[in-house]
Amino acid sequence: MPLLVRLLLLVALMAGLAACDGAPPPAFKGTDISGASFGQPFTLTGHDGKRHSLDEFKGKVVALFFGYTHCPDVCPTTMLEFAQAAKQLGADGDQLQVLFVSVDPQRDTPPVLAGYIPHFDPRFLGLTGSEAEIAAVASHFKIVAQRQPAADGGYTVDHSAGSYLFDRDGKLRVYLPYATPASDIAHDVKALLG
Repeated sequence: MPLLVRLLLLVALMAGLAACDGAPPPAFKGTDISGASFGQPFTLTGHDGKRHSLDEFKGKVVALFFGYTHCPDVCPTTMLEFAQAAKQLGADGDQLQVLFVSVDPQRDTPPVLAGYIPHFDPRFLGLTGSEAEIAAVASHFKIVAQRQPAADGGYTVDHSAGSYLFDRDGKLRVYLPYATPASDIAHDVKALLG
């Protein structure tokens, strides 16, 4: 067998062994959506009044949740689960960045978000923007949100209630349905932290 053919076979064999030697993919408690074709980078205004992009949080695991501050149940429950997960992570809790994107930008101004989000955890960040900006970001993540008139003349917002986790490289990896326990969230964050 010619030397060149033997070298090519050896290189191919080594590449195959290297691929087999890699660690198995993490087993998530949520739904593994690695390789999903939806979700795009975005920039919105934080409750600190500054513009923030999804990309600036690379290096951390990012949890993305869409909700609103006047939400009576789903939103505070989800934020409490994230806060408990961050506590369960101990020192690794600093490697989790929770982003709360408001689906009610008319009421959820940066000052309103600043009075709401830090009560769950001061590391969490509330994001808002114009109606058009929020609609575009929600659409990119397959989030549905619709105002429903209330008897008192106000309104509530029916919205998708799941959350997403991004790995340290900013890749969309896990979908967490509503009511995912804090322990399951912490498990998936640890898996993404490696």
